[in-house]
Amino acid sequence: MPPPPSAPLISDLVPMIHRCVFPFSICFTTLILFLYSLNLQVDFILESWLHCKLPTGALNITTLFGFLNASTEAPHLLMEFIQGSPTSLILFMDLLPRKDLVLHPEYLAEFYQDTQLEKLRQELNNLPYVQPYCSSSLYIRSVLSPTAIAVNINCGADGESSMEEVMGAQLSSVAKEVLQIWLDKCACSSHQMEESERNVLIQRDNLIKNKTVEIDLSANLPRMFGPNVAEKIVGTIQKTFRI
Repeated sequence: MPPPPSAPLISDLVPMIHRCVFPFSICFTTLILFLYSLNLQVDFILESWLHCKLPTGALNITTLFGFLNASTEAPHLLMEFIQGSPTSLILFMDLLPRKDLVLHPEYLAEFYQDTQLEKLRQELNNLPYVQPYCSSSLYIRSVLSPTAIAVNINCGADGESSMEEVMGAQLSSVAKEVLQIWLDKCACSSHQMEESERNVLIQRDNLIKNKTVEIDLSANLPRMFGPNVAEKIVGTIQKTFRI
């Protein structure tokens, strides 16, 4: 069934690429938005890349956000890589819960315990150069699951070759497993829900969408690209996702 007239088609979503030059810095950003037809569980996927070249080095932030619709209660997908130097990286990987895990222990068991995500988290935490990372944002810490991977990888004096080894051998394998779990267990999942449960789910999802734009994009883009470009990008996302 084709989407209603108000829903943009995927062919209408052209990748937005901006280049801005500021004193002492060169910045780039790419935002790619994918929308899916309403008969699928995936509502949209947001890919973003932020690059800022500073006198002290380059900052690169790559984000993959898979957002499901209200036909399922399965978790969303978050992957974010924040690289401040060739030898250091902050990494977030998580299936973002959409229900209270204390009130719904069966949800905790189905998507986090039975999927062995905790084993992957521990596997990555035990690698050389890897330390647990605690975000300064209380909101971000509150929406992550108990099995969230949040680590700081710092190879220090061992240099770029050690970072490439960690990225290629261990990190790549864990990231692929997390993504495959989300595709198999969540993106293709469909749960029957009462209308009241669906309304609560939609309300929670809308709050997460708003906070994601507010904390991630609205906070960072104006500093890197100026208010005019930032307003255009954020406004387009808000209009597309009806927030």
